[in-house]
Amino acid sequence: MLLDPRGPRFAAVLTTVVLAIVLGTGSGLLLLAQAVVFALTALNPRLGPYGLLFRALVAPRLDPPAELEPVGPVRFAQLVGLGFSVVGAAGWLAGLPALGLAATGAALAAAFLNAAFGLCLGCEAYLAIRRLTGRPLAARVAAPPR
Repeated sequence: MLLDPRGPRFAAVLTTVVLAIVLGTGSGLLLLAQAVVFALTALNPRLGPYGLLFRALVAPRLDPPAELEPVGPVRFAQLVGLGFSVVGAAGWLAGLPALGLAATGAALAAAFLNAAFGLCLGCEAYLAIRRLTGRPLAARVAAPPR
């Protein structure tokens, strides 16, 4: 499956906002809600809540993408985000604000890099792992002509 790379970047913008609110409020429950978003998106990036918003509200107003990206790196990045958000939520909810702050801050930094610069750290880690295991994967492919 291939994705329009603007969808995950749009999701990263929304994720950045949610994680910034979590850092400001220390809300473990909001971070758990974001963990659910990460989990759903890891299962199927096209059906994740932010992806659905992108396809319904944003994509119809854009030209077709010039290139597409494979789904594997995006799913891996969502699993990494899920891990950080579960650890962070556990920290906030267990009264360990340093743990909540550290995990949320790491997730926020990664989401911001993707939102602002298109640099998906989880995606890059996935591609590096594939190269190291002798199974390289192209990061992007040209979109078929319409």
